[in-house]
Amino acid sequence: MDTLTLAHHFLIAMPGMTDPLFTKSIVYVCEHGEQGTMGMIINKPSGIVLAQLLEQIDLPLGNEHANTVPVLFGGPVQPDRGFVLHRPIGNWQSTLTVTDDVALTTSKDILKAVSEAQGPQQLLVSLGYAGWEKGQLEAEIAANQWLTVAAEEWVLFDTVCEARYDSAIKLLGFDPALLCAEAGHA
Repeated sequence: MDTLTLAHHFLIAMPGMTDPLFTKSIVYVCEHGEQGTMGMIINKPSGIVLAQLLEQIDLPLGNEHANTVPVLFGGPVQPDRGFVLHRPIGNWQSTLTVTDDVALTTSKDILKAVSEAQGPQQLLVSLGYAGWEKGQLEAEIAANQWLTVAAEEWVLFDTVCEARYDSAIKLLGFDPALLCAEAGHA
């Protein structure tokens, strides 16, 4: 029997989410398996842009586009470390392949390529990630803290940060105003 994987899915925070780090969050799940779950919050800007991050790690800026790319707050785990969600996959030193077209890279070589305008065509950069121990996310889903829906790459790469939450909710196929903070139990 195949095990259910939530990789390449969005986690949509329910209205009753009490953790302020995850309120109104969309998490893109990069890995879900025996070791737990790893994802990136894709709709919370950190307050800095990519050009500032590149400057902080002493990479020269040869890519003016980096002045407009927001760096995201990807989650509370390792908030001092950069994570790059991108397509196409390419060939980088430390990459987790999520789908045939999307990958998560943590090595500095990808940021060097971006600074030289030679990186992936589409990317999201975050500081930190969201992580759950084995079974923890499943318990949170059962407690009505998250909705799940298959991810669409256009939400990741073609939708502005501020519109990703509403775009992901629309993938569910119902009016989000109908969501209730409380789960019913029989």
